[in-house]
Amino acid sequence: MRTRQPAYLWSTLLTVALLVGGTGCGNRPGGAAPPGGDAEPAASADARAAEAEKSALAAYAGYLAAVRKAERSGDPLDPQLRKYLADPLLTRVRLTIRDAKEHGAMRTGKLVSNPSVTAVDLDSDPATVSIQDCIDATGYRLVYKKDRKVVPGSASGRHLATATATRYPDGRWLINVGAAHQDQPC
Repeated sequence: MRTRQPAYLWSTLLTVALLVGGTGCGNRPGGAAPPGGDAEPAASADARAAEAEKSALAAYAGYLAAVRKAERSGDPLDPQLRKYLADPLLTRVRLTIRDAKEHGAMRTGKLVSNPSVTAVDLDSDPATVSIQDCIDATGYRLVYKKDRKVVPGSASGRHLATATATRYPDGRWLINVGAAHQDQPC
């Protein structure tokens, strides 16, 4: 027997799923040597920013892969989640996966992602990198596990998503903030 699910559950599941991929657009930060100054400090700052971008994008890719895996298996405690996510996003993702599992649903299909960095702030404490992604979730479906039928109201398309990677004291870059902007198609 199938029970009627609250609309907020499917909305939350869709939001988390949509944060898990897309086609990106954005600007890469760059720096120039200070006027009349030595170019070496600017080059060092550029190298640090490039390394931060690379590390943040790797964390983002790991986050997307870990969430896809956890959603497919229905395992909100999958250890890969903690490897790439931090709170408050980690808790939100785990709750969403748990809710889907409790309601007999899971994710299937393909989610497309091609993120880009929009800002690097190495002077903040902690350092952060902002990421923008155009999520294409047209092939990523929320289905009932029992019969693989699509959950009504869970269909999605392409829209903007943003995330923040933060460098933690142990040196790891983790994704701790994410938002789906379903009102902004891309």
